[in-house]
Amino acid sequence: MPLLQVKNLEVSFALRNGSVKALQDINFSVERGDRIGIVGESGAGKSVLGFSILNLISRPGSITNGEVLFEGRNLANLPAEELRNIRGNRISMIFQDPMMTLNPVLTIGTQMIECLKAHRQITDENARKIAIQKLQQVYIPSPETRLDQYPHELSGGMRQRIVIAISLLMDPEIIIADEPTTALDVTIQAEIMELILELCERNDVALIMITHDLGVISQITKQLFVMYAGRIIEQGPTKEIINDAQHPYTQGLINALPQMTVRGERLQQIRGSMPSLNDSLTGCAFNPRCDHAEDICTETLPSYTASGGCKVACHLVEKMKNQEVLS
Repeated sequence: MPLLQVKNLEVSFALRNGSVKALQDINFSVERGDRIGIVGESGAGKSVLGFSILNLISRPGSITNGEVLFEGRNLANLPAEELRNIRGNRISMIFQDPMMTLNPVLTIGTQMIECLKAHRQITDENARKIAIQKLQQVYIPSPETRLDQYPHELSGGMRQRIVIAISLLMDPEIIIADEPTTALDVTIQAEIMELILELCERNDVALIMITHDLGVISQITKQLFVMYAGRIIEQGPTKEIINDAQHPYTQGLINALPQMTVRGERLQQIRGSMPSLNDSLTGCAFNPRCDHAEDICTETLPSYTASGGCKVACHLVEKMKNQEVLS
């Protein structure tokens, strides 16, 4: 049995005149020690998926179909008390902005000790020792001093390291990292990503990395899920997708990387923008932006086609595979 299994997940948001689907037909599994990447543009549904795993979707949003099974238990309908025993304890999450994660009026030590005492029967003294140990693991200098400081007294990179240390406090089996380097300088970003990878490998922790940065994904993850308009449109081994992307959208993301452009020329980009949830699209959601779109792309939602070690939701790929079979 996989450590985590997402089956046919659907998340909707209620509106005055109906509802819209933010996620649909999401399926994947996570084994212990796996490193999974979820990539896509802003609005693709990446963060909603991360929040859905921990059942943190608040009204007017809700999980309207499917299951999120953690060791066989469906997190989508667990009682609040049982969910609290899993959130931050068995499954931790690293959020985008550390200043939004950390309480500005409490010291780092107070926040870490409170987290430990919420899940364990432990004294303040022992909790402080564990907090210092976790700060040492993320290479925070003078951890004893940092415990008595407030978040605003620390740099952005230092705050994000502390958020990572908090996510490791309870020795979780899974860490969900939602754009963990968004608010940081480029030089600090690389350090944080190396740190997350090192800690996950050392502690055999599964990692779900949510990002729009394919460069980061290619260096850290083993499996890749490309999302567009709330649906996974390509999935498979990271190296295989990066080296030979099948879906036109994935190809566009890769071609948009600066290193894919000849020096002095304009950067390549995908024309248009991600559709709004309010847009009533039929067929493939990417068809208005796709250079290869045909009539079927505007009429029918593509099913998944196996291509090498990957699965791709694209009529073009399905057509090419059928031609190979006939030939």
